[in-house]
Amino acid sequence: MFDLHHNPEFRLKSDILSGLTVALALVPEAVAFAFVAGVDPLVGLYAAFFMGIITAIFGGRPGMISGATGAIAVVLVSLVSDHGIEYMFAAVALMGVLQILAGVFHLGKFIRMVPHPVMLGFVNGLAIVIFMAQLGQFKEVDAAGNLQWMEGYRLGVMIGLVVLTMAIMHFLPKITQAVPAALAAIVTITLICLGLGLDSPTIVDYLRDMTGDLSASLAGGWPTFSIPGVPHNFETLRIVFPYAVILASVGLIESLLTLTLVDELTETRGRGNKECIAQGAANITCGFFGGMGGCAMIGQSMINIDSGGRGRTSGIVAAVVLLASVLFAAPLIEMIPVAALVGVMFMVVLGTFEWSSFRIIRKIPASDALVIILVSGVTVATDLAVAVFVGVIVSALVFAWKHAQAVHSLNHTDKHGSKIYSLRGPLFFGSVNNFLELFDPKNDPQDVIIDFKHARVADHSAIEAIDTLSERYTKSGKTLHLRHLSSDCISLLKKAGKMVEVNMTEDPHYFVADDQLG
Repeated sequence: MFDLHHNPEFRLKSDILSGLTVALALVPEAVAFAFVAGVDPLVGLYAAFFMGIITAIFGGRPGMISGATGAIAVVLVSLVSDHGIEYMFAAVALMGVLQILAGVFHLGKFIRMVPHPVMLGFVNGLAIVIFMAQLGQFKEVDAAGNLQWMEGYRLGVMIGLVVLTMAIMHFLPKITQAVPAALAAIVTITLICLGLGLDSPTIVDYLRDMTGDLSASLAGGWPTFSIPGVPHNFETLRIVFPYAVILASVGLIESLLTLTLVDELTETRGRGNKECIAQGAANITCGFFGGMGGCAMIGQSMINIDSGGRGRTSGIVAAVVLLASVLFAAPLIEMIPVAALVGVMFMVVLGTFEWSSFRIIRKIPASDALVIILVSGVTVATDLAVAVFVGVIVSALVFAWKHAQAVHSLNHTDKHGSKIYSLRGPLFFGSVNNFLELFDPKNDPQDVIIDFKHARVADHSAIEAIDTLSERYTKSGKTLHLRHLSSDCISLLKKAGKMVEVNMTEDPHYFVADDQLG
């Protein structure tokens, strides 16, 4: 299913090179999100390693990259500030347990219910968030220790290197695809800065600006196993459980939506429930090995796909190279100019944003256009999980409203003098009022038949509406029959028991109704 290349050797080469590219892009992201959460940069780097390698090996979507993310970091910041880092580790581990349970109970399939306008809004909003996050790289620490926008020569160099990076990524694939364009751009920009002695901030400069420590480095040791140092009692559970629920929800939503996006890009199908379990296992590992947890990363996943990474090898290589850079090669990684990584992420933004949404915005229903704009805006203003929930709820309400207006009836009187209401449309909570207004118990003949051949009884509100209608006809001294009920409709009525006291006309052609409720 995932063998996208006829030549396995070529795919392995592409996976290795794209994994190396992704690793270079993961470093500043992991460091930045660690600062957001209020923890040491190594906590973010360890999380990126564990999330990356475990989901690459066991996940349900080869080619998708996971690591420390901003969506997780913004939830953790209040927990860390209020209770400390050990409670964060406990919450991350519990988050992983909840994600595994979601996979075991096959909840991953529900991501397929996210409407396409919500997906468009999610992609556009995330592209904007990625773009805005890169703008912070154009700031530097002044003499007073405050961040301010670059000016003059340094700003000019920064912009020039970003533009050159983007140009290399745009034009190189037209010449050759032997090397991922992003990797070639990062190496080229690094060599130019070293060769010409350009004054442009590097990854280690960024790290030292964030920490205020001029000796700060990415170098670190092996992650070690440690049980979170929190009391093992109900009070601890009361503190961490709400955070764990939010973290698990945010992580799964972002991961499964990214999985769906990669599915579309590669024209393959990932396994959502397997991904839930892998994400959970990775987060449990983070909780016991000093990581801040994480989820799938759309930016790095896009870099991987665009660089030719399709198999599990790309994610494994990215994670291993990341850890190796911490253990052995920190000085080499630290000299990479931030401008090169900003240029790569800007190209990700251009490739991620659905520019076609501008073209179709006037050609689709106004409600869908509203959902796209709403989800994009909420993603930028709050976070992804809230945006998706809002988008799905608004889409569901629009759907319910439209279908509530669709219920109607075609009426006629048969040769026996019975009035037949041939019902059309779904009968559910949104349409019951319109349904009841279709009937006229006072003026109808003695015998009335409701034909459900082209209708559907969907929920408890529909059962109540049928019961209400039955009572109205009973008070008028008239008989009500139901015809052509589907098997699931009959099942609902059987479960309702005495709630619905109506006559059901036997249908000699379809054999789906009887007089049990008569």
